[in-house]
Amino acid sequence: MNSPTSLDRIFDEQLQTLAATLRQSTIGYYRSAVNRFLRYLRAAYPQLRTPSRLRRDPHILSWLRSLGQQTPPLSNRSRRACLMCVRRLLDDLISNGQPFAEGLIQRQDFPPRDLYLPQPLSPENDRLLDQQLQQTDDLCSNALRLLRATGMRIGECLRLHHDCLRHLSPNPDRQDQWALHVPLGKLHSERWVPADDNIRHFLARILALRGPTPGAQPATSSHWLLLQPDGHPVSYHQMRQALTGAARRAGCSVPIRPHQLRHTFATEMLRAGVSLPALKELLGHRDIRMTMVYVAVTQNDLQRQYHLARQTISRRHVMPELSALDPAVIANLPTIPAILQSLACARHLLEMFRRQLSDDKTRRKLHRLDKRLFAVASELHSLNTPEK
Repeated sequence: MNSPTSLDRIFDEQLQTLAATLRQSTIGYYRSAVNRFLRYLRAAYPQLRTPSRLRRDPHILSWLRSLGQQTPPLSNRSRRACLMCVRRLLDDLISNGQPFAEGLIQRQDFPPRDLYLPQPLSPENDRLLDQQLQQTDDLCSNALRLLRATGMRIGECLRLHHDCLRHLSPNPDRQDQWALHVPLGKLHSERWVPADDNIRHFLARILALRGPTPGAQPATSSHWLLLQPDGHPVSYHQMRQALTGAARRAGCSVPIRPHQLRHTFATEMLRAGVSLPALKELLGHRDIRMTMVYVAVTQNDLQRQYHLARQTISRRHVMPELSALDPAVIANLPTIPAILQSLACARHLLEMFRRQLSDDKTRRKLHRLDKRLFAVASELHSLNTPEK
């Protein structure tokens, strides 16, 4: 194994400096990106040991190429995150007087963002899952129902305090002024989520099922809402397992992830008429552009409902009754005029049937058949026309 270089030491010291202001999980993310970067440099350029010798070409450019050629391939999101971490550290080190060159990682080096639309549950899967969780009625099941009813991130739910439910109105007679205090989460912001009767019911069941009530000691994990009977906090893995098992027992048509409960909440609120600024606050987004992605989902709903409605309207066209054949024509059957009239009626029926179909392939076949009938009618018409 190669011995640590001065680059290793410099980056490690900068990470220790960042640890004073950033979360431990965030520092772990930075460290993972830096280790990926330094491992590549040690393998591809073992003689590179000092900051002043690090160059964009060939060192950075060849590293960028290696990120795009890994097996299995890294997603654009992972590559962007890795570049952002390394660039942030390089900028900080330059500000601290380290002799790195400017512009080692540039804007054009970042791959385009992957656009992922939210994936809310279908109404049927949402209903089946809720029924199954209601039947289970254990600690994790009620926590999952709380997630669905509030739109919290699962990490926020796992860090709720046992006294998170607060009565906001100074008037004790106002029973509709309850809110759930969501502590500092992913974006380092806290918020209040309105709590209706259902949410208060879920909280009451969780409090009845949780572990020992905390005493007067300072706030620790024992003050968390989701505490098992043995005193250990509920983990993400337990919540994920509980959701997977409930979805399987409920007969849901697709696998379900915890974050989809948040997507389902947000989409439901938007469909119900909640404004984007209000939804932004409910979800704890810093930027309303994060909330705007849910508009795309509701627009898809609108488009789908519109086209379904148009198909329904087209099927409601009343099939016109065929006009009776002329009695004078019937008296002289069979004649070319009678055959022509029958062909006209057949073509009319065929066209009305064709318009009701949604299968383009079948519609094209019927159109070609109509053209043949038209050619037959034209030939018969020429036979019926006296020669001059």
